Parts: sequence; C-alpha cells; structure tokens
Amino acid sequence: MTQTETTPAADRSAAVIDVQQLHKYFGDNEVLKGIDFHIARGEVVCVIGPSGSGKSTLLRCVNLLEEPTSGTILVDGEEITDPDADVDGLRARIGMVFQQFNLFPHMTVLRNLTVSQQKVLKRGKAESLEIARANLEKVGLSDKADAYPAHLSGGQQQRVAIARALSMNPDMMLFDEPTSALDPELVGDVLAVMKDLAADGMTMMVVTHEMSFAREVADKVVFMDGGVIIEEGLPADVLGNPQHERTQAFLARVL
Repeated sequence: MTQTETTPAADRSAAVIDVQQLHKYFGDNEVLKGIDFHIARGEVVCVIGPSGSGKSTLLRCVNLLEEPTSGTILVDGEEITDPDADVDGLRARIGMVFQQFNLFPHMTVLRNLTVSQQKVLKRGKAESLEIARANLEKVGLSDKADAYPAHLSGGQQQRVAIARALSMNPDMMLFDEPTSALDPELVGDVLAVMKDLAADGMTMMVVTHEMSFAREVADKVVFMDGGVIIEEGLPADVLGNPQHERTQAFLARVL
C-alpha cells in the first residue's frame, strides 16, 4: 500500500493509535508529508526506512514530543492534537524508550524507576518500590537495583529504561531505535525483553533497523522514505516480497 491509498474506515474502528494526514515542518523543511496509518490494540508495528525518512519524527509526534504542523492523531479515540487535550495524561499512558537511555545518572536504578511513579502517578513509596522491583525482575536486572547507571553496560541501561517505562503501567510502548546506540553483543538482551512484551500483548510502535526483529515479532511493517509511507503490510510481504522499488532498494542495502 502506498501513502496515496486510503485505509477503509472499518479497519480503524478499534485503532489505539490513529494518525490522519499528519504533516510536520521544521522551518521550510517538510519532514512528514501527510502520514496516514493506524495501530490496533495489541499490535506490534515496526517502522523502517533510511536515515532522514521521518521515522523518529513520526514517533515523537505520537506522544507530542514534537507538535504536528497539521493533521490529527487519535489515541484510544481521543484527539491528542486538540489544543485542549490532556498532554500529561496522555504521556502517562504511553511508555517511551529512546536511543539514548536518558536515565538519571545521580540516582540508583531503583530510584530511576520510582521517581516518576511517585511524582506523576502519586503512588506511595511502598507501592512504587514493589512495582519497580517487579519490572526489574521482568527485564532480568533484579540484582542491579542499587547500582548507578554509570556502572551498567549500555544494554543493561536500556533494559532499565524499558523497566522504568513499564513501571508507569502504560497502555502502549513507543521505541525509538532502542538498540542503535548499543554494541552488537548487547542488542540481543534488549530485543529479548521487547519480544516478551509483544508476547504479553503490549501495543508497540518500534522504529528500528533490526530487520530480524521486525520479521519475527511485528504484526505490521511500515516502510518510510522521504516523509511518506511507501509500503506497509505483513512482515513476510514488506520484507520478503516488497512491491515498491524504493523498498526493494532499501532492503537490498540492509539485508
């Protein structure tokens, strides 16, 4: 499917994230040129494409880290692009994991997981600690609770970042190239955690260059280039039998 085609309205009725005709300019540079797609509850969508194609900008628009220039984004039917939308409430429901881990260096791992729970969700200390420890166990880092980020490997820091996002009990998770800053031998542990999340039914939007992860885990792959969606569909179709020459050229370089 190319971006000029439209998705039937019936397919979007249960969409958790619904992006409609999204445009984003930085000055005179149009980075997103009418993006239109949706993610259903429990779906894992991997967004792939060359550098500068608009993938990360799209992801950041979904939780309003970047303000769209025009277009509409609905999250669970709520128009978050409405000027009166509750942005803080929205961000509490969407977990975000960045390329760089963005941990607080002066706080222990455990404190990194509890501070937002207490300040944003107003959870008590005992409850936030219990949730934090459970999520550290989920990512295999129970033994690092009292460590500081500087004493962890990059892969461990990224798993802490995932555990921190999970501690906010998000409805969905956004990942912005979560393994791109990692040494190759550390990538597998982070992807394993993400695979477990997908198996648990977490709704996920993942900007990634890990084609094996997209092929194995994604329900849908979206290929972007030049600020538009060129092709989207099942991983077997987009990765295994791409129809558009730009998709074919990109995959020929990266596979």
